[in-house]
Parts: sequence; C-alpha cells; structure tokens
Amino acid sequence: MQNSKCLADQVKAAVEFSCLFLDNFRVNDFITLFAITMKLLGRILLASSAIVLAIGAWIHTAGFDRMSAGVAKSDLNPFLGRGLKVLWLQDSTIAIVLAIVFAVVAIRPAAASKPVIVLLALVAVMTAALTYYFIGNFFGGHIFLVAGIAAILGGFLWPEATKP
Repeated sequence: MQNSKCLADQVKAAVEFSCLFLDNFRVNDFITLFAITMKLLGRILLASSAIVLAIGAWIHTAGFDRMSAGVAKSDLNPFLGRGLKVLWLQDSTIAIVLAIVFAVVAIRPAAASKPVIVLLALVAVMTAALTYYFIGNFFGGHIFLVAGIAAILGGFLWPEATKP
C-alpha cells in the first residue's frame, strides 16, 4: 500500500511540474526559441556558402596553369592574354574573399548586418548570372549560384541589429 501511495505522489508531482512548466512557457519563450533556431540556421547557411566558395576558388585557381598554357599557345593578342590571366585570378580572389567574409560572419554574428550579408551574396549571384550569360551551363556558375543563394537565405534569416 505504501508503494502505491508513493507512486501516486510521484505522478501528482510530475503532473504539477508539467503544468507549471507549460504555464511558464509563454509565447515569448516560443518566439525566442524560434529566433535562436533561425539564427543558427542562418549561420549554417553562411558557413556552407563559405565552404562552397572556398572549394570553388581552389578548383578555379588550380586551373590557372592550364589556362596560361592555352593562352601561350593561342594567337591571342598579348594584352588580352594578360588580361585573361588577371580576370582568371580575380574570379578566384573574389570567391576566396567572399568565403572568408561569410566564414567570419558565421563565427562572429556581430561582424555584419543583414543588408551587408545580402549585398555581398549578390556579388556571387551576379557572378553566376554573368557566367551563365557568357559561358552557358558551366560548373563555376553553379558554384557561385549555390553559394550566393545560401548566403542570401542566411542573410534573410539573420536577426536585426539590436539598438543600444
């Protein structure tokens, strides 16, 4: 008989605890939990964008020697050949700089605001658009497009800056 009384007390205590917990879990707590989840998802998207851009920059830079050899064998004007080399490395530089910025922002959220994140992500999206327009269906365009969309979504999920 004593075991059943003890069990009844435990059940009663559990019910009271759950009721108290649910009473204290208000809408504001849900909103806070939702905001934390969205901020975490935004950070994951920015980190993913940084990884994709860093891999893309590595792949693109690795192809520089092959491109240089092709330019040397061609009858391309020397000025245009040197310009192509600059543009080739410029594309890699843009990708690695964006990767570094998105990685820093994913690690230190106070490093950038929502508009800055979205504007920087538009650089990647516009690079993809130009790649598709001038080259066509090309893997480099896909890399920039995926990274740019992930960063834009991460930027839209970014919390508004708090005012002091």
